[in-house]
Amino acid sequence: LQEVTASSRHYVDRLFDLDPQKVLQGVIDMKNAVIGNNKQKANLIVLGAVPRLLYLLQQETSSTELRTECAVVLGSLAMGTENNVKSLLDCHIIPALLQGLLSPDLKFIEACLRCLRTIFISPVTPEDLLYTDATVISHLMALLSRSRYTQEYICQIFSHCCKGPDHQTILFNHGAVQNIAHLLVSTSYKVRMQALKCFSVLAFENPQVSMTLVNVSVDGELLPQIFVKMLQRDKPIEMQVTSAKCLTSMCRAGAIRTDDSCIVLKTLPCLVRMCSKERLLEERVEGAETLAYLIETDVELQRIASITDHLIVMLADYFKYPSSVSAITDIKRLDHDLKHAHELRQAAFKLYASLGANDEDIRKKIIETENMMDRIVNGLSESSIKVRLAAVRCLHSLSRSVQQLRTSFQDHAVWKPLMKVLQNAPNEILVVASSTLCNLLLEFSPSKEPILESGAIELLCSLTQSENLALRVNGIWALMNMAFQAEQKIKSDILRGLSTEQLFQLLSDSDVNVLMKTLGLLRNLLSTRPHIDHIMSTHGKQIMQAVTLILEGEHNIEVKEQTLCILANIADGTTAKELIMTNDDILQKIKYYMSHSNAKLQLAAMFCISNLIWNEEEGSQERQDKLRDMGIVDILHKLSQSSDPNLCDK
Repeated sequence: LQEVTASSRHYVDRLFDLDPQKVLQGVIDMKNAVIGNNKQKANLIVLGAVPRLLYLLQQETSSTELRTECAVVLGSLAMGTENNVKSLLDCHIIPALLQGLLSPDLKFIEACLRCLRTIFISPVTPEDLLYTDATVISHLMALLSRSRYTQEYICQIFSHCCKGPDHQTILFNHGAVQNIAHLLVSTSYKVRMQALKCFSVLAFENPQVSMTLVNVSVDGELLPQIFVKMLQRDKPIEMQVTSAKCLTSMCRAGAIRTDDSCIVLKTLPCLVRMCSKERLLEERVEGAETLAYLIETDVELQRIASITDHLIVMLADYFKYPSSVSAITDIKRLDHDLKHAHELRQAAFKLYASLGANDEDIRKKIIETENMMDRIVNGLSESSIKVRLAAVRCLHSLSRSVQQLRTSFQDHAVWKPLMKVLQNAPNEILVVASSTLCNLLLEFSPSKEPILESGAIELLCSLTQSENLALRVNGIWALMNMAFQAEQKIKSDILRGLSTEQLFQLLSDSDVNVLMKTLGLLRNLLSTRPHIDHIMSTHGKQIMQAVTLILEGEHNIEVKEQTLCILANIADGTTAKELIMTNDDILQKIKYYMSHSNAKLQLAAMFCISNLIWNEEEGSQERQDKLRDMGIVDILHKLSQSSDPNLCDK
């Protein structure tokens, strides 16, 4: 280190000369020495050049020329490695440069902005450093009018530092839309491009910004029209993709209709073009991910995309060629693409998931694409968490198909890798994987048996105890599907796995979805007579308690109806009936709901009564007498006059 740095020491020594002219010459020589030379940059940082350069930059007595040259050298050092940027940040370079923006000299301002831009686009720089002082953003907005360089650098800083809704709101409230819109028609391509990037990050998943953009016009032309012009095939690819992202965000926010020609005829085809294997890896990734987002919730767009340019077959190449022959101009590119090939797989899975979200024919086409199921199964065990998540999403989308659950899913034993994924995955994967498991546990799915044998009950019972709401819902939902028309042993295993305590916990969950699915589970457990009698003989007391609890609570109509249906199932048992007949409180509740203002609840309550009074069942006479004494017959007389035909018939 000493030998290496000795040759660089004189550069640093000259920064301390007493003659300002010599200092300036020293900085200029240093600038020429570090351009494109990472070793030299590292040496000068080790030798402590940064604090001295920052001192000179901030000194009022330094000439403007010296201050500007210092900013240029610092910018050059920042262009090196991430460690260089860390060293600059440790010396508090950002506050010093932001202070420099208050200077009246334009050349110095541009040099400070260029250096700030280089630092902020580095992944090691925390974006929040831009927002620590509220006056900074408004000052940057004011500097936008100074020159095309200030426009380019400031837009680039904004688009890199705008991460999430809080940042979007700050920039929006400081007038970003109005200040940046006219830059879209700048004579400089770089300014147009950076302004466009700004809009793509400002509008992403942000309805407020998107709704505003639709009505903004520049030189008499509305922004969506300007974006459409930037989508045309003769424009640079990066411009096409970025304007497609802007239009996609506006469409998803509801600012542009999904059947608008600028989406159907312009944005969607442009994004499909980006998926071609002639494009560079990052273009293909961005194209597929943006398209997946655009069509995610719209069936018609899914259908159109699926028949545009053989997209489904084109995506199969994402698993084969990280780069096309025409793109490999150098060995570096090939190396880069092989390292990033997993991003292609992730993007393809995402887009397949969106394409297959609703339409059975599209799902069939996707599954018939060469080796598709094998690719998904491999994706489930990849090391990259993003690929695993995208593969599970794709599987979830395809698992909505009854046909596929019976065929392809069975042939490839998809449940095996899925159960493995569920063992110790992070929550975002667990949520999608457990949703998929819910579908694999539907009664017509052949995977149901082997999943049960591989310890699913235990796993699902543990999900119902999760802090995460979506996981609780999916855990109980999957158990509900598992209990549907299941044999008695499975039902007993579920009750044992859940424990009465946990069942009560779920029945008092604050989320109505959890409550409804738990009631659904109870209803499925209490079906077919022998099962009803068996379960009520072991858990009767607790179940009756739970039913009472819910019928007395503040719950919506659906919840109460589901609970009355559970009672009707219990009333259908042979010995279980007695638990209702000997419980006057429950009988009074049934009577109360027969006269309720809601017809659904009246019908459900009458189901309970009719299951208690079948003539051919033992003890029916005593039960009928008891109900008659309670005044049930009078209510039935009254209901037979009802204007609702269903109630009348019942």
